[in-house]
Amino acid sequence: MSTELLLFPFEVDFMRNAFLAGAMIAVPCALLSCFLVLKGWSLMGDAVSHAVLPGIVLSYIAGLPLALGAFASGLLCAAGAGFLKNNSRIRQDTAMGVAFAGMFALGLVLHTKVRTALHLDHILFGDLLGLVPADLWEIGLIALPVGLFVVFSWRSLVLHSFDAVQAQVSGLPVRLLHYGLLAALSAAIVASMQAVGIILVVALLIAPGATAFLLTRSFGAMLLVAVLFALLASTIGIYLSFFLNSASAPTVVLTMSAGWIAALLFGRRPRAADATEPAGIVPGPASR
Repeated sequence: MSTELLLFPFEVDFMRNAFLAGAMIAVPCALLSCFLVLKGWSLMGDAVSHAVLPGIVLSYIAGLPLALGAFASGLLCAAGAGFLKNNSRIRQDTAMGVAFAGMFALGLVLHTKVRTALHLDHILFGDLLGLVPADLWEIGLIALPVGLFVVFSWRSLVLHSFDAVQAQVSGLPVRLLHYGLLAALSAAIVASMQAVGIILVVALLIAPGATAFLLTRSFGAMLLVAVLFALLASTIGIYLSFFLNSASAPTVVLTMSAGWIAALLFGRRPRAADATEPAGIVPGPASR
């Protein structure tokens, strides 16, 4: 295979847009994935991603930006699940399971009953190769605040994730951190929606953190490895999809899955000290 052919994907406009969009959504999703893995919130990412569908359809009907409805719907589902956990005997995973299934079903009913030009496949699975510069601007404007929020507050979020009681005693705004993390999660899903869809975004919110967890011993290193892994997997997946003539977003997810399996097989082996730390993370100097 010639060098010109190998470099050809980087010379095509729609491929360059896909590479850029993949990088922009990879960073905030990777950062958040570390906290979802740490807190055992993997189902929360799944719940919020499915819950945005009715907000998208209702926003389309009302003539509002789809991102606005998706964000409001996702945040409502996440907050509702937390309310049920704190005010009933229902476990959080049960509440999230019921909430996201109900919201997703509501979105499907609205989509089938209301005449719209909204393509459901693009919402569910994304259209990474069909993004235009306006879409890139929207993704960037949503993804940037999410990334900055995590970067500037990650130490507080770590303490809150390990021990919420200790975080409150230390004077941290526990409620603000909790709902700030939920808002960041909803925003990251909205930013990723057009590129990879509301189903496949779950992989971006879990795989980078799960892979970095297997390769690192401190949370600071986990954040860095997760971001690097997500950027690399996104680029490789999009690049391979060009030559395989496959859908880009699923190829990115398969690349991340392959990376996670490799980390599972060849990553670090747990030490005895790991069992004494929450979630198996041994905090280094940066995360204490």
